[in-house]
Amino acid sequence: MSKRVLVLVGTTKGGFIFESDENRKTWGMSDILFKGWNVMHMQMDPRDQRVHAATSHFVYGPTIHHSDDLGNTWMQAKQSPALTRSSNSGRPPSTMDEAFVSEGGESIKEKPEKMIKVWNIKPGRASEPNVLYAGAQPASLFKSTDRGETWTLNESLYDHPQRGEWGPGAGGLTLHTILLDPTNEQRMYIAVSAAGCYRTDDGGVTWAPYNKNVRADFMPDKYPEFGQCVHKMTMHPSTPNVLYQQNHCGVYRSDNFGEDWIDIGEGKLPTPFGFAIGVHPTDPRTIYTVPEESQEYHISVDGQFAVWRSRDAGDSWTRLTTGLPERAHVDVLREAMGLDSFEDAGVYVGTNTGQLFYTRDSGDSWELLADFLPPIQSVEAAVVG
Repeated sequence: MSKRVLVLVGTTKGGFIFESDENRKTWGMSDILFKGWNVMHMQMDPRDQRVHAATSHFVYGPTIHHSDDLGNTWMQAKQSPALTRSSNSGRPPSTMDEAFVSEGGESIKEKPEKMIKVWNIKPGRASEPNVLYAGAQPASLFKSTDRGETWTLNESLYDHPQRGEWGPGAGGLTLHTILLDPTNEQRMYIAVSAAGCYRTDDGGVTWAPYNKNVRADFMPDKYPEFGQCVHKMTMHPSTPNVLYQQNHCGVYRSDNFGEDWIDIGEGKLPTPFGFAIGVHPTDPRTIYTVPEESQEYHISVDGQFAVWRSRDAGDSWTRLTTGLPERAHVDVLREAMGLDSFEDAGVYVGTNTGQLFYTRDSGDSWELLADFLPPIQSVEAAVVG
């Protein structure tokens, strides 16, 4: 059976699915999905090919939908992630300020935090059928054991004693990354902007911060135990000890399950700032990132859009521009880079101005896959067949 490639794109006004054969030269495009809804993330579960979508609407609030026919029809989850109580460690000031304004200034100390968005949906390991995870704003982790129909809050993380001191990034207090160690069912990582990386070694019963040597230039203590603004983290399943992160203050690698981190961008990349980071599907030492000009501007460095690639785990970097626009002032958000599973990897990058670029040769050359989309928030790629 021939293989098909799906690129799932979430935007501020709906979702889109692009489809091609394994040559990835000619693409079909779906009609707009969830028209008028904010689609934060779409993800296909490779175990059963169910597609999940994290959506939100100004009337209906945050919800999760799923499709069993690759996006042709959709069903809403019976029970989407929700917060029904306050954290035992206290509300982070940012969520109190947000609720204070939205609820007309009334006291909200005893009210549960207001669920704003689901940012990321993560299929479970092959060894845990029917399990999925979801990261949300305000920072919270949910688990489903029924293929996404219902969701349960991870209470130990929600009640973590440090949570009341977590601060928001510019996009809010968000749990946006979930990484599962494929060799250890008890170990997983989450990343929160702006609280840092946390790890559990007992299946989510307890959590600890893992941020040693990661800078937080905006904090009084530049190397705090927690409070770093992780923008995105990734790992390759063949080397679960190696983690990569694009941070507010640099690009980092850990070679020891997050025990400590090495700055792999300083003096090599044009700026420490950026959002997206990805790892090659068949080469765990090849990684991609999109440096951007400062926390103030969030645009291409010097007006030149470029993806940067390292083939040696960050020891050296190459600027990739062939086929990309020479002049562009765009932003690539944290979820807006996806990779397919071919050896000549397809890397798919979406911009806040609605362009979707891709490569069929692991980054050597680039093409425009789609234009005139709403601002792109997330990009995922999947191979079926």
